[in-house]
Amino acid sequence: MRTEPPPRRDPASSRERVLTGLAVSPGVAIGPAHVIESGLARVPEYFVPPDEVADEGRRFADATAKARRQLRKLMNKAAGLPESAAEEIRYLLEAHLAIVSDSRLVRGVARRIAEHRLNAEWAVQAELAFIVRQFAAMDDSYLAGRVQDIRDVGSRLIRNLVDRRYPTYSAMAPDAVVLAEEVTPADTALMDPERIGGFATVLGGAEGHTAIMARSLGLPAVLGVAGLLHGIESGQTIVVDGTAGQVVVDPDPATLEHFRHRQARMAAERAQLRALIAVPSVTRDHEAVHLQANIDLPHEVAAALDVAAEGVGLLRTEFSFMNRSDVPTEDEQFETLRAVVEGMQGRPVTLRTLDVGGEKLASALGDRFPPSSNPALGARAIRLSLKEPSLLEAQFAAMLRAGALGPVRILLPMVATQGQLRQAKAILDRVVRRLERRRVAIADPVPPLGAMIEIPGAALAADALARECDFFALGTNDLIQYTLAIDRGDEQVAELYEPLHPAVLRLVQFTTQAALRARIPLSVCGEMAGDARLTALLIGLGIRDLSMSTSSLLRIKQRVRQLDALAARRRADVIMDQSDIARIASLIADFNEAL
Repeated sequence: MRTEPPPRRDPASSRERVLTGLAVSPGVAIGPAHVIESGLARVPEYFVPPDEVADEGRRFADATAKARRQLRKLMNKAAGLPESAAEEIRYLLEAHLAIVSDSRLVRGVARRIAEHRLNAEWAVQAELAFIVRQFAAMDDSYLAGRVQDIRDVGSRLIRNLVDRRYPTYSAMAPDAVVLAEEVTPADTALMDPERIGGFATVLGGAEGHTAIMARSLGLPAVLGVAGLLHGIESGQTIVVDGTAGQVVVDPDPATLEHFRHRQARMAAERAQLRALIAVPSVTRDHEAVHLQANIDLPHEVAAALDVAAEGVGLLRTEFSFMNRSDVPTEDEQFETLRAVVEGMQGRPVTLRTLDVGGEKLASALGDRFPPSSNPALGARAIRLSLKEPSLLEAQFAAMLRAGALGPVRILLPMVATQGQLRQAKAILDRVVRRLERRRVAIADPVPPLGAMIEIPGAALAADALARECDFFALGTNDLIQYTLAIDRGDEQVAELYEPLHPAVLRLVQFTTQAALRARIPLSVCGEMAGDARLTALLIGLGIRDLSMSTSSLLRIKQRVRQLDALAARRRADVIMDQSDIARIASLIADFNEAL
């Protein structure tokens, strides 16, 4: 959206100050400043008397136990956030919980207390510095990207040890604008978008977890604002322009009116989108495009129905396995799935089997899967399920039982070979026979079994995979990550995460054409599906099923109704002949602007 510049002011008669930073989450927030005290005071450093070392060790153990309770509480609270925000913060908090449970950091601190008699705060700070130095020396972007997680956990432990409270957002004035040196992703889980207007920080980058969370929550945010906290007190009027990357302190009346007008225009645009709920998702030349929702939890069904989602294109089942020391039973999983299937009132639901690594379920699996140096490439998803068939059998049984209550499909993540599909089908057949012998009500016929295409090798072998499964779901997030060797959560390389890279587009095209040749359904359920900039390209490539966060669905419907599918196909043909990312982006932008 193009933004009009604010009116010019007379510097001699104005108290207004304009600060600039990184525009990470669009929108305008206007409200009283709520300044968060920055940083931690210098931690105490002293040697513990020999007869008090055991007590100091217990004090550190208490701090780690408290941290685990805090993180679990945050995870429960985060479950109520919008779908994309809930997913982002859940994975992050799981990583923090793993670090504070048993990691180099915790073991190193305990050793420094026991062997060097350092007080716990000093030991945490010293071990943090040691780990950060080691990681900084490694030529490994994945490990380097974990440093911030370790820093955040270390900060949490120190806060607990010095008994310093975390900032609270519950007592703020309505529409308050949070200003802080740094807002961690865990902090954002405590923010209520209905109460907080937006936030700005001194630190942070455009592709970090905090920025992603701000966008998911719909909170206007500007990060990396130098001098932000200088001379600002709580209560001063603040404007955060998350679209232009500006923070305006004490805005003049004309400036304030300008931004209020911008807010009103944005609200009108949101109302226009709401008006699309009752209209069909069809192009101008009458091509139907099916729009579904990605969800994690039963309570998100209401949001999917609220925007008239045609079904659930991706139900992530990982939440049932998290934040517990054992594996959920078949009955427990069935109850969760039943709530979603029944809640969708006859609309189809695609159920994805477990998509985590063995390190996330280490305690439940008896530590049979030691931590991997790179979990993204380790024993996870279908690989883990086939190594531990009991996991897959319980999931299949719960899914088959849920299928007796409404239409479902079963989706296997991270498929790479025909052999994996054959193994999974054999297990599914075995579970079907077992349930039929027990006279348990299950889906009839057996639900379609699909493959998630998110590995480049799977995309290149899509023709072969199509002969062994009933449908494809393109997981573009991991497909991009694996194709370009980019961890988008690593701020050092996040700018290289590019969905318009020719290699990515060719893999999408290859998969789509394989599905069309095999006459099996294909959907896109990654972030590309919810990016209105890319809707015309996906439709032009032949894709007619998109699944996304509920917050994106109406904007995608608006774009679908604006375009002509035949014209989109012609433009896609031109784009697929290009090899330059900038040229591809230009061709897409030109087409979108003409709509």
